[in-house]
Amino acid sequence: MNVRRPHISGIALAAVTALGIGTLSACSSDSAAVGNTDKFDVVASFYPMAFVAEQIGGDHVKVTSLTKPGQEPHDLEVSAQQRAQIEESDAALYLKGLQPAVDEAVTQSGAKTKIDAATLTTLEDHGNLEDSHEHGGEEAHSEEEEHARDPHIWLDPVKYAEVAKGVGAAFEKADPDHAADYKKNTDALVRKLEDLNTRFADGLENTKSKVFFTNHAAFTYLAERYGLTQEAISGLDPESEPSPARIRELQEEAKADGVTTVFYETLVSDKTAKTLADDAGLKTDVLDPLEGITDKSRGDDYFAVMDANLTALQTALGAK
Repeated sequence: MNVRRPHISGIALAAVTALGIGTLSACSSDSAAVGNTDKFDVVASFYPMAFVAEQIGGDHVKVTSLTKPGQEPHDLEVSAQQRAQIEESDAALYLKGLQPAVDEAVTQSGAKTKIDAATLTTLEDHGNLEDSHEHGGEEAHSEEEEHARDPHIWLDPVKYAEVAKGVGAAFEKADPDHAADYKKNTDALVRKLEDLNTRFADGLENTKSKVFFTNHAAFTYLAERYGLTQEAISGLDPESEPSPARIRELQEEAKADGVTTVFYETLVSDKTAKTLADDAGLKTDVLDPLEGITDKSRGDDYFAVMDANLTALQTALGAK
C-alpha cells in the first residue's frame, strides 16, 4: 500500500485541547443529512476510525464513513457530497497520512471539531529511516522524512487504546451534555482492547517460529508488540509482483526460520502470496489488516477479526 505518513513529535492526548466545540443544532430541513440530525454527527475516514467513534459515541452519535466496505482506503477520492458531509459534521475523525484526499478535505473544511488520530499516539518509522534517528534527532528530519511514519496503529491494541482515549476526550469536550456516557464508553472500549492485548501476548508467547510472511507491510506494529518479525513480500504495495531475487530470498528465509504460511488480505488479490507459496511449498492464509469489513471478513467487527488474526498467526507460527 502506497501511503504518505506523518511524523509526530510530541504525543497528543493534549492535542484534544485544541479541538473546537461545536453546536449540535440542525441547520436544514433534511434530517437525514450529516450535521442535520439530533445526534452528534461524526464523519470518519475509514473503518477503524468509524468503529472507535461508534463504540465511544453509542446512542448519542451518528457515524458516517467516507470509505465504503470493500474499498481500499488509500484509493479514496473525496466527492463533493462527502466534502459537504465533512463541512456539516459535528466532528471529523481521520488518520492523517493514510488517505491524502481526506487529509486535504478535512483541513480545508470548516468542520466544528477535527480529530487526527495520528496525534493521539506515537507513529513510528518502519521504513528506511532508522539511521536518521541516530543523527541529529527529530529536528534533523527533512520534510519528506516527516511523512514516512507508519499509520497502521489500529492493528496494535495498545496504540488503538491510546487513540480511543484521545477520541473519547475530544467527544467529551465537543458534546459536554453526554460527556459522562462518552467517558464510560471509552473506559469500556479500552478495557476490551487491554483484554485483546492480553490474548495476543499470551497466545503468541510460545511459538515454534517468530517470523511470518505478508503481502505487504501492514503488521509491523503488531509484530513489534508481540516479539514477532514480519517479512513483507512486496513492501508497501500489496498488488506489486515480487522480483525473482526477492522470491529466492524469502524461500531461503522460510527454510531457516520454519515459516509455514504466506498471508494475504481480504481486499486484494492473493496472486502475490500464491506466487511465493507455490514456489516455496508453503501454505496461504488470510491476515486481515482491518481496513474495512466485508462479507469476506472473518468476523463482523474489529474484535472478531482481530481474534481471527490471532488464531491464524497461532496456527502459522506453531503456537504451543
